[in-house]
Amino acid sequence: MKYRQNNSIEVAAAKASISRATAYRIKKDANLPSQKQKARGRRRPDPLEHIFDAEIVPLLKAAPGIRVVAIYEEMLRRHPELSAGIRRTLERRIRSWRAIHGEEQEVIFRQLHEPGRLGLSDFTDMGSLGVSIAGQPLDHLLYHFRLVWSGFEHTHVILGGESFVALAEGLQNALWSLGGAPLYHRSDSLSAAFRNLSADAKEDLTHRYEELCAHYRMTPTRNNKGVAHENGSIESSHGHLKDAVRDALLMRGSRDFDDLGAYRAFIDEIVSRHNANHGKRIDAERSHLQELPDQRTSDFEEMVVTVSRTGGFTLRKVFYTVPSRLIGHRLRIRLFDDRLEVFVGGTKLMTLPRGRGHADGRHDQVVNYRHVIHSLRKKPMALLNLVYRDKLFPRLEYRRAFDVLLEQLPDRQACRITVDLLALAHDRGCERELAEELARTLDGGDLPDIAVLRTLFGPDPARLPTVSVQLASLNGYEALIGAIHVGDVA
Repeated sequence: MKYRQNNSIEVAAAKASISRATAYRIKKDANLPSQKQKARGRRRPDPLEHIFDAEIVPLLKAAPGIRVVAIYEEMLRRHPELSAGIRRTLERRIRSWRAIHGEEQEVIFRQLHEPGRLGLSDFTDMGSLGVSIAGQPLDHLLYHFRLVWSGFEHTHVILGGESFVALAEGLQNALWSLGGAPLYHRSDSLSAAFRNLSADAKEDLTHRYEELCAHYRMTPTRNNKGVAHENGSIESSHGHLKDAVRDALLMRGSRDFDDLGAYRAFIDEIVSRHNANHGKRIDAERSHLQELPDQRTSDFEEMVVTVSRTGGFTLRKVFYTVPSRLIGHRLRIRLFDDRLEVFVGGTKLMTLPRGRGHADGRHDQVVNYRHVIHSLRKKPMALLNLVYRDKLFPRLEYRRAFDVLLEQLPDRQACRITVDLLALAHDRGCERELAEELARTLDGGDLPDIAVLRTLFGPDPARLPTVSVQLASLNGYEALIGAIHVGDVA
């Protein structure tokens, strides 16, 4: 049509590379073919014609958040004559209706991040991965820290639930590993840590969190409770981290680890490989971070307990045994996520593994048989109905031996032999070797013979050194005394 303004039809058709017949046809009717097509009508009846405006729209107005599948099932229940194949039609129709008449939705505003400005913390549950330690399932979380700009990540295996202690330990590990602190630190609302706390305890926890951030000159911020996308820069990376751990477990060929340290090293290796991929950005962001203080701040809770006559103390629904010499003493306990450090005054005595009460409210016990074996030797029958008997046995083989002895011997004799086995393991330092020997004995259908075991695990006379002591003659002492007197006279 542009060429036709200054040229004849034949010349315009040649310049436009179309035939002369097409040019004459366009001259008669300038409408495009797509503009001349009539809208295609329905090829089959509308299955929702009589129910959409009458029944479905009122449902959508009354309950704006209702799912399409719920409406679909309700319509099939009300109208059995409808075909099950209407679901896709119903979904399209409701989606179109909501685009015109639906409610306004929340808008997510993407943010422009600056280096060294914001670090995020959160916890993620790892129970679905099926990790175990020495055959025992490991119920744990991962504390996850991330710098928004560079993508630096740090994780820490948490054995309990979300708590201030876990947050403080994980956050400080991350900052000291990074070598600096961002200007702002954002976490969720610590809802799990606040659960079942009194108002005073919640205020104290909030104050401690603010002090932790102030120690590193970070401004604490929190996202709104239940609004996960406000922490989106770390929430989304939870899934990537879990996928990476899952893939690494599959390539490893086993989800079982010898001890907790091996599993923590496994997680650290995965995270370090991710950080290596972002090495240039991480190095660039480090120059924008604040300097760290001279030392860490406390990442534990401190409390005082008194050791009872039962040879231990109860803390957070868990009974811990300690050496009986501490009965009646007041101990200062530093409670970490995975351990307890025990002090008398300013002297650190020992470190105990941390236990946790059961979800149903039952108490638990953390027992070391070495703490009570000397008293149990005097009262072996106490073993029969001991409250923490199941936790007393250091290995499964000792428990198995006790059960077999109870089946085949009188209770008193069974308790005496079991206590002697524990005492032998303690005195000779052969807990693992004795357990292996007990397993072989029980598998052979025999009962453990304490006399034979004492001989087996006793010291070898042939290897004992022969010490010969030759006493000096008393005349030598007399001569020495006489020499001293002579010198004095001279």
